Amino acid sequence: MPFIQYVTEADAEGQVAEVYDAWLKANPERDSVPEILKCFSLRPDFLKSVIDISYPMQFSDGHLTRRQKEMIATLVSALNQCPY
Repeated sequence: MPFIQYVTEADAEGQVAEVYDAWLKANPERDSVPEILKCFSLRPDFLKSVIDISYPMQFSDGHLTRRQKEMIATLVSALNQCPY
């Protein structure tokens, strides 16, 4: 499995800390930032852009409901043997 260096919440400073804090406030049911997002933390500008672009597409209803999108994501992750 490849290793991707990232910034943990405990080590986050500056813009990374701001993005992590905003994400945690927007997701109060979560106690940590998912590692799939942390992999962008070395480029905090890109991390923010990923969240700003992907979250409205993934976590809102459109042609597919959020539930349908989550079911597709779960299937794809299982097929890829991905822990996410």
